[in-house]
Order: sequence, then structure tokens, then C-alpha cells
Amino acid sequence: MRLALVTRVVAFAKAFHGQIFRYYVRMSAAKPLVIVTRKLPQPVETRLAALYGARLNYDDKPFDAAALKCAVAEADILVPAITDRIGADILSAAGTQLKLLANFGAGLDHIDLAAARARGLVVTNTPGVLTEDTADLTMALILGVPRLIPQGMAQLARDDFPGWSPTWMMGRRLDSMKLGIVGMGRIGQAVAARARAFGMEIHYHNRRRLDAELGAVFWPNLDAMLPVIDMVSLHCPRTPETYHLFNAERLARLREGAYLINTARGDIIDEAALADALASGRLAGAGLDVFEHEPKVHPKLKAQPNAMLLPHMGSGTIEARTAMGDKVIANIAAFLRGEVPPDKVV
Repeated sequence: MRLALVTRVVAFAKAFHGQIFRYYVRMSAAKPLVIVTRKLPQPVETRLAALYGARLNYDDKPFDAAALKCAVAEADILVPAITDRIGADILSAAGTQLKLLANFGAGLDHIDLAAARARGLVVTNTPGVLTEDTADLTMALILGVPRLIPQGMAQLARDDFPGWSPTWMMGRRLDSMKLGIVGMGRIGQAVAARARAFGMEIHYHNRRRLDAELGAVFWPNLDAMLPVIDMVSLHCPRTPETYHLFNAERLARLREGAYLINTARGDIIDEAALADALASGRLAGAGLDVFEHEPKVHPKLKAQPNAMLLPHMGSGTIEARTAMGDKVIANIAAFLRGEVPPDKVV
């Protein structure tokens, strides 16, 4: 009797478990497969996992070309980051189910947009949420480079601080400087507002003149602006026209003792030429958060004591990275509802 009862209970449990398993499979299959190529902030991953059939990258190992091809072959939606080079060769492996590239980041120069468009893919990004963070970090470089912050830290690290003296570590004050901003978009304008608060005179080169309320001097010709300013800060996008925009010839147009700041894209600057200009003493210093061949940095550039180098930290705040993830989710949600995603690029 007891054996028969146990047998019936076990049979019922197996049947019930099978129903639950089939229900889970059916419900999971109803959710789109969202493959995320890098580890994202925990709140973002939690929401993605709850909303979709999300495949997350818990160990944050960057996808190589083979992994990207597998991802586009399986995913309904791919969430790439700036470390993923998604060219026509990668997209050629995409399955017909892939419909959306919901990029985690504002920049899109790592995605072949023409190839995505040709395959009928929608591409979105996450603009506007990292303006303040990037501008803050830019201002840190603007302050740190002329005040010799990297040299001072290096002295202490070498246990080579002889004690204060009147001529020790003499840098430059900002309120006597002219700042030239190249690219006066959201970030450029946010930097201008911060720099103006420190007494800097603002000049800018942009594709078009902005409203007079900006309180800055507009230069339609970049080469004409460079000899006039004391410091240049780069905020232009990465395009074929801006590749090595600051090469040896253009760096030579800067006045002797000028400073160069870059928190935009690494290959806007010819790093080898910049290293030579710093080593010769013609430029007084440089502050960089992005590099031409990330994550590698030109060895000669790393050797310059007057170079303040940071590892791509511009949007590196909890607030910015979480807001970027929120935009990714908003773009996915709108797309799945049949609406135009708020940050559609293609």
C-alpha cells in the first residue's frame, strides 16, 4: 500500500515537474534572445534578465571575431560596446532573426553602419547621459596638466620629494589662458561652462557658429585658431575627416608651451607625433583619456613625464553607466513594441 502511494506521488511529481519545465521553455522561447557582449552594471543586468532571454557576459571577457559571429548568428538583439568591431564580415554571419543592435555607448565608429543598413538592421546608441561625466574628467585634465599633477605624483612615488621651496613644481594658472575647443557639441559646451568658471577665455572651432549667448570666440578655420590659444581640448567625433586631425603639421601650429587635451577619440591625434612634441619640450603637456590603439598606448608617449594619461574613464561613473544601460533597455523595449526607438541611428 505504502509502496503504491509512493509510486503515485513520484509519478505525479515527475509529471508536474515536466509541465513546469515545458512551461519554462515555452515562456523563455517567447522572449527575444538578447546577447550582451560586456559586463554591465548590476541593476542593468538584473533588468535585462527579468525582461528578456538575456545572455550576459559575467566574466567580462571581450568577444573576439569568432564570438561576435556566433552571437549575431543566434541573437534576436545584440548589445555591443565600443570594444566590439562589428564590420561587414561580422554581420555577414548574422541570422535572419537579428533585428537590432542596441549599442551600449554613444559612439558608433566601431559599427559598420552601412553594412547594418544593408541588412535591414536597426542601430541605436546611448547619447546625452555621459555629457557631465566626460566634461568633469576633461576639466580634471585641464586642471591637472598645467599644474604638474602627474609630475608631482611621480616624485612622491619615487620617494623623491625634497621638501617645499619657492621654485618647486611651478605650473601655470588657468585664468590667464585661452582654451580652444574643437567640436562644440554637448560635451564641448559643458567643458566651456566649467572652464569659464575658472576664468579661462573660450575659443572654439566647429562646423557651424553657435548662438552668441555661448560667450565664446568662433573660429571657422582651425589652423587660424591654434596659434592664438594656450590649450586645446578635443570633443569632435571620429570620422574619416578627423582621423589624425592633429598630426605633426597641425601640432606645430600650436604656440610653444601649449597644452593638448583629448577625451574624444584616440586616433584624432597622431600619438607618435604628439610624443615627439612633448619630448622636445615644444608642447608643455598633454592630458589624454583615449588612445589611438586602445588598450595599447604608444611607448614613447607613456615615457613623457608631462603627459597625464588615463585609461578611458570619461563616462566611468555609476550614474552614467547605469543611465547608458537604461537607454539600451528603453531602445529595446520601444523596438519590440513596434515603435521607433528613441535613440535610433540607423
